[in-house]
Amino acid sequence: MMKYLQKIGKSLMLPVAVLPAAGILYGIGYWIDPSGWGANSIIAAFFIKAASAIIDHIPVLFAIGISIGMAKDHDGTSALAGIVSFLMITTLLSSDAVAMYRGVDVSEVSASFGKINNCFIGIMAGIIGSSCYNRFRDTKLPDWLAFFSGKRSVAIVTAVFSVAASVLLFFIWPVIFAGLVAFGTSIVGLGPIGAGIYAMLNRALIPLGLHHALNAVFWFDTAGINDLGLFWSGAEGAVKGVTGQYMTGFFPVMMCGLPAGALAMYHTAKSCKKKSVASLMIAGALASFFTGITEPLEFAFMFLAPGLYLVHALLTGISAAICALLPFRLGFNFSAGFVDWFLSFKAPMAVNPWLIIPVGAVYAAIYYFVFRFVILKFDLKTPGREVDEEEEQEKTITLANNDFTAIAENIVEGLGGKENIKEIDYCATRIRAEVVDYTLVDERIIKKGGVAGIVRPSKTTVQVIIGPKVQFVYDEIKKMI
Repeated sequence: MMKYLQKIGKSLMLPVAVLPAAGILYGIGYWIDPSGWGANSIIAAFFIKAASAIIDHIPVLFAIGISIGMAKDHDGTSALAGIVSFLMITTLLSSDAVAMYRGVDVSEVSASFGKINNCFIGIMAGIIGSSCYNRFRDTKLPDWLAFFSGKRSVAIVTAVFSVAASVLLFFIWPVIFAGLVAFGTSIVGLGPIGAGIYAMLNRALIPLGLHHALNAVFWFDTAGINDLGLFWSGAEGAVKGVTGQYMTGFFPVMMCGLPAGALAMYHTAKSCKKKSVASLMIAGALASFFTGITEPLEFAFMFLAPGLYLVHALLTGISAAICALLPFRLGFNFSAGFVDWFLSFKAPMAVNPWLIIPVGAVYAAIYYFVFRFVILKFDLKTPGREVDEEEEQEKTITLANNDFTAIAENIVEGLGGKENIKEIDYCATRIRAEVVDYTLVDERIIKKGGVAGIVRPSKTTVQVIIGPKVQFVYDEIKKMI
């Protein structure tokens, strides 16, 4: 199960790499026009809309990334299948569609269907699309249906499975969503402890896209709290020193904790991967600090190291509980980043916003040392520490020449010819092959191509260590077979 989750995490790296750009664009636009969000500035509106093009479609990006990453040969057909699945599920379960099925007005439909376009559905669609691709890409149909054989059948089969998934979600999604709303309402009277429980679940539920249910209880007027609205308006019902308790605890985490956790992940990455990890971590840390957009960092390790993500959720809950106990209240319009902290100084319900400096410094240290300890103690596969990053890969491998065709020919011949290759794929530095008859594999021929080494994990599995140029060799092999 852990390996499967880590494979999902690796598949998410492609779409996750896009998210920091959105964070930076949001930060620029929000900084230019912090109150109007583009209404007062064309330039700000341009940046904000550009960021929205990415952030508003994260589920779609995840559906594509998972579909391609989980497909056995990373073929684009799997991406099409993932998109088909996502569009079908979100369309079949939209509020308008559900209202039509039930013959009622849209206002009578469960609020849960208004939140069906979320990351969980994107990931589910990607899994459905890639699974259908892996299973049905070689399907052979009778001559009169031959046009739909092979890869052309994948999207059709995906549609069938997506309809089945939609029927299941039609019944269970509202129940889960309503249950979370009821739970959130039940902990309203617990004060700082309730704030801590809420904040912890807010983070823990992000992978499922169900954190919106709790947000509706505490930030808005679902249960009469309206923490966000009252903090900025100071209207009737706002209480100085109380209002804002369900938002304050996020600031130390997003401005200081997660960026420090990113530093820990960088320091614990393998030497050969530090450069690529640094670019991801720096961009994600800046987005988290300035705008409070945490997706670039959280999704970078959420599935690669789910245990670490649970630690993050727990630390967020502790932050919320402690901040609720302190004479310290902050609020946000968008998220708990530097921009909203700066604006909070003028909010009517703000209390000692300067306390973010000492509290944030302490929390940065806690995040760094806890993340570093947990990663090393349990050998978690955070970015740069993935399972295929073994010791042989830590050195830079230089091929004897750049004739990738010749190298590929040697590998195919050494694997016993294309007829003996059952399946082939590649990771960061290796060609991974499943062979039909292991006795036909000739390592001597493979090594003629100047490869760094060969690993035989099982009788039918052969791993050829190439180095950073592995994709070019793999592409040539695919052409040959």
